[in-house]
Amino acid sequence: MKTVNMHDAKTHLSKLVDAATKGEPFVIAKAGKPLVKVSTLGEVAPQRLGFMAGQAKVPADFDDMMAGDLEAMFAGDVVEPSATPSK
Repeated sequence: MKTVNMHDAKTHLSKLVDAATKGEPFVIAKAGKPLVKVSTLGEVAPQRLGFMAGQAKVPADFDDMMAGDLEAMFAGDVVEPSATPSK
């Protein structure tokens, strides 16, 4: 098991923690005396898709919403505001 002094642990904490999460625990020592062992807490479950299931509703006509407006826009049937400047 790797032993690092307090100064090196502060300087390289991110790298050391990344290594610990990959199964490489380490010990932090002060003046050569081991103080703390750092290791993972165990398997951290990844956040799954669907964590908000049931909290939002999609309307039944979602795929058809505004279909007529979209078709009119692509067909050029949309009435543009007049280009005359306001006084």
